[in-house]
Amino acid sequence: MPKTIAYLRVSTDEQDYRNQKYEILNFCDREGFRVDRWLELEMSSRRSPKERRIDELFSLLTAGDRLIVSELSRLGRSTGEVIQLVKQLTATGVELIALKQGLRIDSHNGRDIASKVIVTIFSLLAELERDLISERTKMALARVKASGKKLGRPTGPGRSRLDGKELEIKHLRDKKVTKASIAKILDVSWGALDNFMKQKKLI
Repeated sequence: MPKTIAYLRVSTDEQDYRNQKYEILNFCDREGFRVDRWLELEMSSRRSPKERRIDELFSLLTAGDRLIVSELSRLGRSTGEVIQLVKQLTATGVELIALKQGLRIDSHNGRDIASKVIVTIFSLLAELERDLISERTKMALARVKASGKKLGRPTGPGRSRLDGKELEIKHLRDKKVTKASIAKILDVSWGALDNFMKQKKLI
């Protein structure tokens, strides 16, 4: 039997969580159906899909089911990711309802053409977003280059976790403590310690 799943994700704002749930419940009441399962989590959009339980969400959905979100941004961290998820839902035959955008994408119940049009528009927007980001990046790099600054990573040794511990290392070496033991004490690899000691001429 087809089921309705609501997906709620907030960062830290408890008020936002309550608002999302209220909007979904209010919509379901107007439409005359109920939510069979809630998937709720407090998680930044920067976390992986698995951590955001997207994989779990898709494992619960089958053809004919309905997914409700308060807005599309709850699903993904970028336009491109949201587009891919919408395409996957459409291909599976799951109806997607995004309340803030007023979207109802359903390829399972006779709205296939409309759904394809919406997904196509989304895809074009995602491509446009990538092009704009690429163009802005190129322009920024050109400005930096024109100002005379060198591009790329700086040459030479970078910062080390061992910076500032030179005296401690020297003290341990003076007591005949082996490099392997010092590396364990300072929680670094033997190679990292050896390279640091060579750079700082502690050998």
